[in-house]
Amino acid sequence: MKNIILITKREYLTQVKKKSFIILTILAPLLMIGFGVLVAFMFKANESEYHFNVIDKSGIFTKQLKSTKDITYTFVPESTERALTSTLKDMEGIDGLLIIPQVQNQNFNSLETSTKLLTNKKIGMDTKSSINSDLSDILKKEKIKQLGLSETQIVDLNSGFKITTQNIAENNKPDNDMAFSIKTGLSMVLVYATFMFIIIYGVRVMRSVLEEKNNRVVEIIISSVKPFELMMGKIIGVTLVALTQFIIWIAMFVTSALFLNTGFTAMQGNVQGQAGEAMGKMDIQQIIGQVSHTLLDMNFGLIIAVFIVFFLCGYIFYSSMYAAIGSAVDNETETQQFTLFAIMPLMLGMYGSFTIFNNPDGPLGFWLSIIPFTSPVAMVARIPFGVPMWQILLSISLLIASTLFMVFVAAKIYRIGILMYGNKATAKELWKWIRTK
Repeated sequence: MKNIILITKREYLTQVKKKSFIILTILAPLLMIGFGVLVAFMFKANESEYHFNVIDKSGIFTKQLKSTKDITYTFVPESTERALTSTLKDMEGIDGLLIIPQVQNQNFNSLETSTKLLTNKKIGMDTKSSINSDLSDILKKEKIKQLGLSETQIVDLNSGFKITTQNIAENNKPDNDMAFSIKTGLSMVLVYATFMFIIIYGVRVMRSVLEEKNNRVVEIIISSVKPFELMMGKIIGVTLVALTQFIIWIAMFVTSALFLNTGFTAMQGNVQGQAGEAMGKMDIQQIIGQVSHTLLDMNFGLIIAVFIVFFLCGYIFYSSMYAAIGSAVDNETETQQFTLFAIMPLMLGMYGSFTIFNNPDGPLGFWLSIIPFTSPVAMVARIPFGVPMWQILLSISLLIASTLFMVFVAAKIYRIGILMYGNKATAKELWKWIRTK
């Protein structure tokens, strides 16, 4: 244990003192925010405003088809159809011509099949869908009017229905859309954090092992400590590095949120008038109140405890696998054929977790959160929605047992592979190393 602590301390201090660690720890949150802003800007930059001329021979859409922020409809006389059709290809400022035919004997089916949109450029599916939706809504109103209904009746007919649900298994707590959205958001954050940290720091363990093997430094270290002690020291050391970075990021986000909230409140008081201020505060307070109420209703002690246990066990589970891979190969090129076996189960758990958002208690969510290969990701995805205690305990027990077994297997491979050079490891040889006493 003394040797493991010494190796852990060395590995931790070596990683934490690197300039790259300090720079990435500080800049990573800013880079993530900047990346999100950049992606949003890219989506916004790729949006276009379309201008369509409309010839409405039916007379139904002239007063009802309204322009939007992305699509502008300009109605033109029917007599200009031939001229516009022939010159549309070379026209600038006009992206297309929407031709709506006449309606014969209130036969709207023929109207739907005969309407044409002529364009002089490629337009996206979203734009086409918006035009179809605009026309369909107007046509729907016309069909309803044929039934002799008034505008008031049409509005009442289109009114939605919103059901209120209460979970009697959770003391009749309301289960509204806001609460579900907050739980889904928290679940996604936990899933991505677990997935990314296991991948990033697992690969770091593998590269550290591979670097010491190629530099032959490990031959000197092995003379003083056992291979198992060296492997566990590396894994635990990098685990502490990951936790350190994670704690710093949490502190930065909490501090930033408090600062921005204070600044926003002060700015709101300076800019808004008394009436506008009252209305703005009311809306913001309602939203903040709903979010706070939902978060306070969650069992945060259980969520944090489950997240830490599954993150640490999952990290040690996969880091042991990465350490074994690093000891069994001679260069990073050869790691590609083995790392797939470590990445695929995590990806399966992450993408499978997307189904959990719609059905947290479904059979797929249950089995993904029980199987040790996927439970580090799937269980943290389920925990905000509430998981029976027996399932949590069963999953933790299986994960801990599997982690110990993986450490045992990885140690078998590590103690032989770390001193093997110039020999490409095969599945047969790995099995032989595991069986060696």
